[in-house]
Amino acid sequence: MITPENIVRHELIGLHLKVSESMNKKVVGLAGRVIDESRNTITIEKTDGKETILIKEECIFVFTMPDGRHVRVDGKVVVSRPEDRIKKKFKRW
Repeated sequence: MITPENIVRHELIGLHLKVSESMNKKVVGLAGRVIDESRNTITIEKTDGKETILIKEECIFVFTMPDGRHVRVDGKVVVSRPEDRIKKKFKRW
């Protein structure tokens, strides 16, 4: 079960996210559902149906959990392949 404590080790596909901060000012405020993830990028589908690729290292995301809670995650923490993140040991991020 996904919780705010284990979100960085969990599958992100299917979660709703919003970009709260970024080095690229054009993507700040973008929101959508995560549809794909690679080592360095997250692809989201916006409400208009368009897909946007975000660079993880440049952004700070706010994920909406299935229960409605919001969790702020620095993209630098989740830079790795999803299958490798499960094995990683994280200090309190």
